[in-house]
Amino acid sequence: MTGVDPFRHHPELRGKIRPAADSFFRDMDLDLIDARAAEAGRPGGWRTPCDVREAARRDWLEGHWNRDLWVFGYGSLMWDPAIEIAEIRHARCSGFQRCFCLWDVGGRGSPQQPGLMLAIDTGGTCEGLAFRIEAENLDHETFVLFRREMIASVYSPTWLKLETALGPIEALGFAADRTHERIVPDIPVDEQARMIAGASGPLGTNFDYLSGTQAHLKLLGIVDPYIADLHARAHALRSPN
Repeated sequence: MTGVDPFRHHPELRGKIRPAADSFFRDMDLDLIDARAAEAGRPGGWRTPCDVREAARRDWLEGHWNRDLWVFGYGSLMWDPAIEIAEIRHARCSGFQRCFCLWDVGGRGSPQQPGLMLAIDTGGTCEGLAFRIEAENLDHETFVLFRREMIASVYSPTWLKLETALGPIEALGFAADRTHERIVPDIPVDEQARMIAGASGPLGTNFDYLSGTQAHLKLLGIVDPYIADLHARAHALRSPN
């Protein structure tokens, strides 16, 4: 990696993004995750086999191995990307919007009290962060990224056109795969808030995930009315009367 500061465009984010080495997702232990899933009563075969995921990763990156890669973060990737990055840019994506539509029974939810996680789904716009991976690190960093994002095939890797202050870029993003049974795009916002307010799992509470998203959007000066409204509703449900 070069000696160029990845925070040079956004010094206000220094100390706000978890270093890759400190991330749970950097060296994620799938055997431990499988054991926790079994203890929670999840059926076998819930996640994508490693060889299938790896073959899909290599197919997806065909023709891109010798160049730097941009990755779009719109949720927890914004503060915990788990990858070594060479550059960060504030980015805007047209044609996709945030949506708490991923039914979660194993990360920040449980089979007894499911939660919801973010995806981007078609329509609207979405602002977030773009992270650049240098070509020399592409193989390992995308291995880490796909193991995290594609542990189950709920997302569809998608090439996105992003606008940044330094010009347009193409980036890899993970959008909702509407063919997957765990993608439920039409949950009323009141029900989303109720689920998020009460759910928790091995990775923490669902509300903390929503709060982290809202906090980092605010830090970036990004106004997402959907996230702000959902956060207010979930917070009200958690607050004593």
